[in-house]
Amino acid sequence: MIGQSIRLGKIWGIPVGINASWFIVFVLLTLSLTSQFAHLHPRWSPTYHYTIGIITSLLFFASVLLHELGHSAIALRKHIPIRSITLFVFGGIAQLGKEPDRPLTELQIAIAGPIVSVVLSVVFGMVGTLAAGTSEGVQTLGQWLGRINLSLALFNLIPGFPLDGGRVFRALVWGRTGDFARATRIAGDVGKGVAYLFIMSGIWIALGGALVQGLWIAFIGWFLLTAAETNVQQVALKQALAGLRARDVMTPDCPSVPDHMSLSQLVKDYLLLTGRRCFLVTTDGQLLGLITVHQVKNIPHTDWPHTSVRQAMVPLARLHWVAPDAEVSEVLALMDDGDVGQVPVVRDGQLLGLIGRDHLLRVIRAHLEFRA
Repeated sequence: MIGQSIRLGKIWGIPVGINASWFIVFVLLTLSLTSQFAHLHPRWSPTYHYTIGIITSLLFFASVLLHELGHSAIALRKHIPIRSITLFVFGGIAQLGKEPDRPLTELQIAIAGPIVSVVLSVVFGMVGTLAAGTSEGVQTLGQWLGRINLSLALFNLIPGFPLDGGRVFRALVWGRTGDFARATRIAGDVGKGVAYLFIMSGIWIALGGALVQGLWIAFIGWFLLTAAETNVQQVALKQALAGLRARDVMTPDCPSVPDHMSLSQLVKDYLLLTGRRCFLVTTDGQLLGLITVHQVKNIPHTDWPHTSVRQAMVPLARLHWVAPDAEVSEVLALMDDGDVGQVPVVRDGQLLGLIGRDHLLRVIRAHLEFRA
């Protein structure tokens, strides 16, 4: 998801970004708050209504970010990397680099976010109380943020996987059964049930006259349903690929081209004739980098005769590569995070092979079919 988002920076080394959908909900939330504040405080000026509305919206999303950082802090303490934190239409998501190794770790990571939200609810509630009689704007802001953070904590504790409550439920089932995959399936089924309740409730509310509210609740249900199915499929995929390493799926026969070749010659003699989309760039047998169709197309056609492969390639230092013992699930995650279609397999500086996305997906499909 971070690859499809606007990068804001890093916190504790974790890439933080906002999805395009965040801007939609930010505008809608700000307009809604401004309307509420105008109704509750008609004596405020329109400018003040908008100012408090915007500040409140920003602090709400800062609260969501802190909620996700709560998950991340515990995960990092348990030596579980966080691939990214992304704010989007439904709030935020911290993407774990790997699954927890035991139920207690899962429980601790899952419960950390709601605990942060409860603490924020208390803090903002105190700010609202202390501001009473001195600043009506701060009082209103603090009271609203106190209520919404408590609501955020309670909503996330619903046992609808992959919400925090669903992950707490999975941790409990995992501890009871000792089977992570089975616990995920059970939690996923419960999560789907909760999602269907949201969808049916939303439709009922919409038919009752509250169209926007009903559709929003149904949309949340649809999101939870999709997320539950996706998480269960991911665990099933990892289980199917367990034990499969990069060396098992790599292609040892890696075509290469000399670094001094022009892009025109590369296109004419290699890309068009072989149908391959990726070539290694070498000189005197030494690997320099990788050239793909994407890099070629980034160069204007008129410059191809005067541009060498070396000038257009992705240099070795910038390549995403894996060791031969890397798990296939790690390779797939690397491709997604880096938005790359080919990953070299390297050991002690020596190229052993290449893993292409298309080939890897065919391998995954075959394993899933025979597993079924």
